[in-house]
Parts: sequence; structure tokens; C-alpha cells
Amino acid sequence: MIGTQKINIMNKLYILSFIGFTVLLGSCTDEFDELNENPNSPETVDPQFLLSNIISVEADQNAFSQGFRLANYIQQFAASVEFERIDRYEMGTNSEYWNTIFQLLSDIKSMRELQGSNDAYNAVGDVMQSFLFSQLTDMWGDVPYSDAVNALEGQFTPTYDTQERIYTNPDTGILAVLEQASITLENSNATINGDVLFNGDLNKWMRFANSLRLRYLMRISKRLTDYSEIQALASSGKLMQSNADNAVLPYLTSAPNQYPMTLSALGLYQEHRMTTTVDSVLTLWNDPRVNVLYKPTQASVNNGVPEFKGLQNGQGRETIAARGIDLNDVSLFGAIFRDVPDGVDAQFMQYSEVQFALAEAAERGFISGDVQAYYEAGIVASFEYYTVELPVTYLSQETVALNGTDNLNKILTQKWFSLIANGHEAWFNVRRTGIPSLKPGPDNLNNNKYPVRYLYPESEQATNSVNYKTAAERIGGDNINSQNWWEKE
Repeated sequence: MIGTQKINIMNKLYILSFIGFTVLLGSCTDEFDELNENPNSPETVDPQFLLSNIISVEADQNAFSQGFRLANYIQQFAASVEFERIDRYEMGTNSEYWNTIFQLLSDIKSMRELQGSNDAYNAVGDVMQSFLFSQLTDMWGDVPYSDAVNALEGQFTPTYDTQERIYTNPDTGILAVLEQASITLENSNATINGDVLFNGDLNKWMRFANSLRLRYLMRISKRLTDYSEIQALASSGKLMQSNADNAVLPYLTSAPNQYPMTLSALGLYQEHRMTTTVDSVLTLWNDPRVNVLYKPTQASVNNGVPEFKGLQNGQGRETIAARGIDLNDVSLFGAIFRDVPDGVDAQFMQYSEVQFALAEAAERGFISGDVQAYYEAGIVASFEYYTVELPVTYLSQETVALNGTDNLNKILTQKWFSLIANGHEAWFNVRRTGIPSLKPGPDNLNNNKYPVRYLYPESEQATNSVNYKTAAERIGGDNINSQNWWEKE
């Protein structure tokens, strides 16, 4: 439904991650070399295959395993009816994603070293590497960065860099790497294959790199005193310009390339319910996007008067039963997440997010610019993305229109909702800004606190204990309430 690319997102060529750079057999004579050549087995892996793998695996992770399955509970887009204890803030380690990220980082390193690689592959690799490292540090805090992929060379106990260094090191930090990548992409004449995200369009990769820079500069904005880099990006004309520049990867209509929820058990789908948080916000806004992103309750449909109802987050099944809540009278997620195999995209970033970030930056005085124009452009882009007609009176409603006194709350709440199912990005924004104010549910397992990180994986405690202990002590303890550097007041 969303987007025009039809790319096989599930083309997960993981086996390529483990193929060596060559498969040449050792031999004693030239004749033996010739006898042992296999014309059906290439001597090297082309970088295009690794690139396809890196993009598609991470896109699928961000959209489904991390976005829909986990983060939507934390961000209060979804409420669980029984089994998903993350809705009650039992966070755990999320170690599978940690391991996937490091595997993909290793793939990026391998891609750079393959015959056939070039400066464009390297720059695209830098963009993806920066995205992956931002995921690591924003979900766990201080993490391996400088030594992250040295395991390929036998270093299995990497040190942990501080989050400040990961973002701001002038030579190797995420922001510096993205800036150099954008310059390379803008000026490169090289070509790349296997690009399932932008089909080899380096200009779109350049805009994605710069838009990620804006995202991360806003992420660390509490720690900044100089906002000139944000202003330069806002004035550059080199950010995403429309939904045509969105970094999204569509799913397909046929298995196994469909959105994973369409192939999952019905019980898993029914675990994800509309929340009272979303219900109250969309009702306040008279927002028709609800018709796409959620379904009317089955009870209301049966009664002939369809309506949407949310469920409070953080309730155990005993509480739900004791309160007499009829689950048939609670909304499920929309058909695009279950009934339409290609109803959603795997998102990295949308143009609407860029506009909301610029609106916030202008409202806070970080940049010059028309706050209202940025804000309204973000809303319009979100409606267009979901192919929902924007009501004529929507932007002028008192609950939506900027009034000079409640602007940040309105900007950041619209941004929050636009990030539904886009990994943990809404969580990062809520942690940084406190908007919207997401309250723990009655049966939460975190002493009525909103969690701000995952625990470090058990494997780090077992095999990298010295560096793990140093990092855990530095961030204030390995618990789900230890704030990141960029979110501390």
C-alpha cells in the first residue's frame, strides 16, 4: 500500500556473511589449480549481495521484531492482553538484536574489503553502520564502538566507548562519519548494485545521510551549545524533500516476502491492541488515520455502530479480568498489519520525521524558520504516507493548530504518532523530551518508572566481563533505568 518500490525484503542472504573472501583451494601446481577450479562457484563474493543482506535484514528487524513486536508496547502504540510482559516493563536484554547488529557490522566491514567495492559502497556502508551504532548506543548506552568489529581479527573483548564519544568524536563519531559519507555520495561517480532501498540512487542516500545527521543532532541537543550544524542542514536543501525520499522498504504480496505479521499466529496479532493513549490522542485530534492503523472493535461492528476503543497499557490478565474488560470491545491493529501482505513498509526514516525535527528545532530557537510550515508539512506528509485524506479543518482545530503556548507538545506528539512501528525511534524521542507523557500501567514491573534502556546481554557479562563491568559502573548500573548521556537533565 505504501511506497512504489517492489523489492524482496526477505531476501536475507545471511549465508553470504559467512562466505570467505575467496574459496580458492591451495595446490602445488598450476595444473592442479586448473583441475580444481569449479566454474559454478565464484571465487569472491560481490559486494552487492552483502549490501542487499545488510539493508533487508536490518529493515525487517526495525519494522517487525523491534518495531511492531517490542517497541510498540514501550511507546504505547500497543497494549498486551496477556503474554507480552514488555508491556509491563520486563525489558530483558534484547540480546538477539545486539547479536544481529554486530553481525551486520561485520558484513559492512567485509563489504568494504571485497573486490569490486568502491567509494559509493563504502559511503553507503558508513550510513548503514552509523544507523546500526545509533541503535546500539540508544538502546544500551555505552557500547563497543572503536573496537566493535575487531572480533573478525581475533579480538573478542572489545572496550566500550562512551555514548558522547560515539556520537561526537570529531574524526570517528557517528555525526562525523555521516557528514563525510554525505559529501562522498554527493560527489561520487561510482555505481552500486544490490541497493534494495534506493535502487542505486546516491542522491537519495545523500539525503538519507543528512536527515540521519539531523535526527542525531536533535537526539543530543540537550548536550549541545552550538546549533550551527542543525541550521546548516536546515538551509542546505540536502535533506529529504518529500515522501519520495523516504528510507522505506516495501514488503511484497507473496510468501515469504510478506510482512511477518501476516504469516504469524493469530494469537500474536491479537496480543497487540490499541491503547488508551492512542485512543485519547486520536479522538482529541479527530484523526482519520485511526481507520488505517487500527480496526473498530468487533463488538461495536456487531452492534452496527463501529467505534475504536483502547486498552490501558501494563495490565496483567488478572487485572483485565477483574475489571470486566471485554476484549471483543478493544480495537486490534489495522488490516495493513495483518490482512494485507504488502500493507506496510519496513521503515528507516520518513520525510515527516525530518519536518517535525525542523519544527522542534525552530520552536526551540536552534534554527531560523517557520515553525508552523515545518509542523504542517510533517502532518501532511504523514497523512499522504498512509494515503489518508487530510480533512479540510484538521490543521485549524484547536487541538492541532499551534497557539504559541503549547507548540512543543503538539509538535512532538504528532511526531510520536508518525513513528508508529518505526523501531524504537518514538521511544528515544519520548525519553529525550518527555512528550507525550507515557505513564506505566497498574501492573508494571519497574516500580512505576518508565524504562530507558535494555540490559546488556548475558554474553557480555560472561565473555567480556572486565569491559562490561567498567561500562555498567560508568552509566550508573546495568539496569533499565540508567539514563543515556543525551537524555540526562
